[in-house]
Amino acid sequence: MTEPSDLPLFGGDRAGLDLAAVQQRLREEREDVTARLATMSKDLHSVIAASADSNADDEHDPEGQTIAYERSQLSALVRATRDQLADIEEATARLEQGGYGICEVCLQPIPSARLAARPVARTCVEHAATHGG
Repeated sequence: MTEPSDLPLFGGDRAGLDLAAVQQRLREEREDVTARLATMSKDLHSVIAASADSNADDEHDPEGQTIAYERSQLSALVRATRDQLADIEEATARLEQGGYGICEVCLQPIPSARLAARPVARTCVEHAATHGG
């Protein structure tokens, strides 16, 4: 396996970027997000099971509206957390392939301050708004 420090640098110098520390941070974030996803998925399944056992009419029962809202909120959170996990996996792949820290649009180094704030960033700040990175 290639060590992060052995990865080629391209698209400019990434001075100040400790690739081993980035790899550790991404690993820790993956563990945290995976644990949160497991908890939220369990909660969502509990809500779905509770509503299946009930014969509540969501439209007319005030409690039914609460269950539907909770189910909807949990579903949205699960989707967002899965997206976050995918971002971490993609950042890890870029790290392993040598493209981490390089803007996917202009191929210039992403400032280390941006990577410190958002380690899964795919673009520099200039291109983040237009390319979602």
